[in-house]
Amino acid sequence: MQLPRLAVDNDLRRMRDRVPGRDGLDRLARQSPARLAIGVFAAVVAVFTALLSMPIATADGHRAPFVDALFTATSAVCVTGLVTVDTGTYWSTWGHVLILIGIQIGGLGVMTLASILGLAVSRRIGLTQRLLVSAETKTGRLGEVGSLLRVVILTSTSFELAIAVILVPRFRMLGEDWGEAIWHGIFYAISAFNNAGFIPTEEGLNPYLSDWWVLMPIIIGVFVGSLGFPALLNLLQLWRTPRRWSLHAKLTLTTSLALVVFGSVVVAAYEWTNPRTFAPLDWDGTLLASLFAGVMPRSGGFSTVDVGAMREGTWLINDALMFVGGGSASTAGGIKVTTLAVMLLAIVAEARGDRDVEAFGRRIPREQLQVAIAVSLVSATIVLVSSLAMLAITGETLDVILFEVISAFATVGLSTGLTPDLPDAGKYVLAALMFVGRTGTMTLAAALALRSRRRVIRYPEERPIIG
Repeated sequence: MQLPRLAVDNDLRRMRDRVPGRDGLDRLARQSPARLAIGVFAAVVAVFTALLSMPIATADGHRAPFVDALFTATSAVCVTGLVTVDTGTYWSTWGHVLILIGIQIGGLGVMTLASILGLAVSRRIGLTQRLLVSAETKTGRLGEVGSLLRVVILTSTSFELAIAVILVPRFRMLGEDWGEAIWHGIFYAISAFNNAGFIPTEEGLNPYLSDWWVLMPIIIGVFVGSLGFPALLNLLQLWRTPRRWSLHAKLTLTTSLALVVFGSVVVAAYEWTNPRTFAPLDWDGTLLASLFAGVMPRSGGFSTVDVGAMREGTWLINDALMFVGGGSASTAGGIKVTTLAVMLLAIVAEARGDRDVEAFGRRIPREQLQVAIAVSLVSATIVLVSSLAMLAITGETLDVILFEVISAFATVGLSTGLTPDLPDAGKYVLAALMFVGRTGTMTLAAALALRSRRRVIRYPEERPIIG
């Protein structure tokens, strides 16, 4: 006797659902995708920490100290670039490969990666995978997730390949053999687009201080990577009709360009006569160095001059630029440029006496302003508490501590040179900051929240005096 197909399917479904741990994992993915993603992210960091702790990962064949392996793994997966040991000389070729893989995984985002793996296994995107990638990419409509996944993969690989194709011939012309040129081109391409800031050589980018052929592709890669995939998806789909761009894409692009111009001009003004940075350069070299220095605080983390030799005013400007960071759902960190844009627009609206916050012919809901304020205040509080802790641990001056703390929290990777000399306690603090900065303050808060409050009764309204 043959059982009906529907009955067989139901039996198989019940057997599948009784797999240990499946119900709990699926429920967690549906109810709190942020909490699940942070757990997966922490697991990825743990795996790369274990791999970098192997003797084969170091150049001298000795096991790396746990704090250095953990710090490097966190910095790679969180696409930051801060290091406690010199990347080019301390780690072996296998260690460099591990770091590069960690950068690529971190750049794609663990929640996006989980959706890609789910798609590969099931040949389709289920609700759980859509929720995961939607939380990572800030896509409101689940129907857009499939398109966004394709853009994530195609955009990343296309830009990285394009950057590598440009860099490899230049490195070959500068005296490297084909093997070194290809490896360095691929490494810098992936590190640039993912805003990681890791360098595979001891001298870094200093020899290319005035080389437009090397630095310009890295600048473009960092800038595009910092825009965010939702904005890139919109720009790529509607590149012929800018008027139809979404408000998010317009705010991200305009604010990003404004910050690059502002940063480049101010850094050039401060460092123009600094004999240890820009003063020895000609006009062409100063222009390139200023543009490079204006883009990198967006979360790129590369440097062509000694950051520790810059003036304190330049440090302060970099602090502000790093704290803002790049676009939402991008490889960059910080509070994000749209957060800054919404708050600035709210200030303008208040100054004009307008009831609504408006931009590009669209009205921004008040809830978005509340989220922007919450993100900014939570981020500033984290930076404040971490700076106080670092001051107590190191005894260094506030300007140096603040620079390192913001660089870690915003996953930038620029350093005044303090990080390698930190005691272990300071390294753990910065590692935690990189993790929190990459996963996002609001995502972390959502993951830790037990439940959302639903108020049935609303109290009468009364306005306190402000200012």
